[in-house]
Amino acid sequence: MNVSIETMSGLERRLTIALPSEEFETQITERLQDARGKVRIAGFRPGKVPLKEVRRRFGPAVRAEVAGELMQLSFFTAVQQEELNPAGSPNLEVVKMDPGIDFEFTATFEVFPTVALAEFSKVAIRQPQAEITDADLDRMIERLQEQHTTFEPVEREVQDSDMVKADFGATADGEPVEGTDGEDVEFRVGQGQMIEDFDQGVRGAKAGDTVEFDATFPDDYRAEELQGKTVQFTVTVTEVKQAQQPELNDEFFAEFGVEEGGEAAFRDEVRDNMQREMDNAIKNQVKQQVMDQLAQLHEFQLPLALVQREIQDLKDQMLGQFQMAGPGNTLDIDLPDELFSDEAEKRVKVGLVVNEVISSNELQVDQEKLDERLQEIASQYGEPEQVIAFYRNNQEEMQNIEMSLLEEQVVDHILSNAVVETVVASYEEVLNGSAAADPNAEAKAAELEAASQAAPDTEPDAEDEAEAETDAAAADSAAATDKAAATDKKDE
Repeated sequence: MNVSIETMSGLERRLTIALPSEEFETQITERLQDARGKVRIAGFRPGKVPLKEVRRRFGPAVRAEVAGELMQLSFFTAVQQEELNPAGSPNLEVVKMDPGIDFEFTATFEVFPTVALAEFSKVAIRQPQAEITDADLDRMIERLQEQHTTFEPVEREVQDSDMVKADFGATADGEPVEGTDGEDVEFRVGQGQMIEDFDQGVRGAKAGDTVEFDATFPDDYRAEELQGKTVQFTVTVTEVKQAQQPELNDEFFAEFGVEEGGEAAFRDEVRDNMQREMDNAIKNQVKQQVMDQLAQLHEFQLPLALVQREIQDLKDQMLGQFQMAGPGNTLDIDLPDELFSDEAEKRVKVGLVVNEVISSNELQVDQEKLDERLQEIASQYGEPEQVIAFYRNNQEEMQNIEMSLLEEQVVDHILSNAVVETVVASYEEVLNGSAAADPNAEAKAAELEAASQAAPDTEPDAEDEAEAETDAAAADSAAATDKAAATDKKDE
């Protein structure tokens, strides 16, 4: 097998691969000989069809079939021989495959870029630190009570926090206003579900009453055609329900899995859950800062194949979010790539940088941490042993967990070299993300961008083809290919 390499542009490479005619023709003949004993052709006994007739009838199809198989096999052999690291599937094209001459084809593909890691001392992280106070705990318990509020019908005038069912419509200058009518609409008064003037207009009404009032839509109302518009509503209240907030008793505690210990045990359980939620929020916010700054600190050419694949994944995720429930309901929308290109490029870049950190520091999954993570996942279910067995027998799920642990090790490695500022904050500030937000984010982004622009160019020089190929080959390995493909999928 003869192989020649050509650098096209950027990361694109073209292999020209030639196989001896004898090898190609031998495989075709063997395939035809095998078919000879199986095909049925009128006028010939089974198994007695002349090879010449089989070749005449099936030769072109068999030639194309063998060519396709040889191209796939020879391509993988060639990239291993030349120590190349493809970043996507090749585009295979036949050049020659006529009888009597060597079989020749080209394979055009992208390789992974060389990633020169930046100085992680340039990474600056804001790490929130907070304690859960009794006041935080009280507010959380109040929210839980609010979430479990029920509503009972009452025969009195509408008050704040009541659940009201009503029919309504609006006019302006005597003409109906589109988008302002409804039947059997339920809303809670004073909770921002309706505009303020509407809430005010139904206060004091009882079930069966019809009230009329003027209402002005806010200037930032979601329907532009109604922004700032004043209309005359006619509302018929059909039902009024009063909120019934649950008491803090054993029945309420049992809904959260607290069967013994009363309110003290319930408060401990809620506090523990809040602590886990806050710890995860801090962990995710720190990780996000690290990944964002990795993207800002590094600049190199991205394989278009990986970017396109990530764009498609993002499209699928968005369509999945908007997919309507029910059989036969599909959402067929052609979303433009431009909507997702920036995010896709960032994900691919970060994935490649993370992969390089893993590879250059020889990071490996800690088996003890892997077992702990499986136990943590399984503890949420009734039969944890079966859950653990499921994950251990599912290669894809295990790879996802392992990649997640490797990413955590990457974050820890970068933090050990980064500038980490501890930010004392409240529980709410941690949860809403304001504690981790950098007040000087824009200025630092510009600084990081300047640093990336000043970094040495790591892309191969097309004018020095032989040296470029050697550098690219030395930079990556087959193992790194698998890790990079997994990483660019997993980064969030």
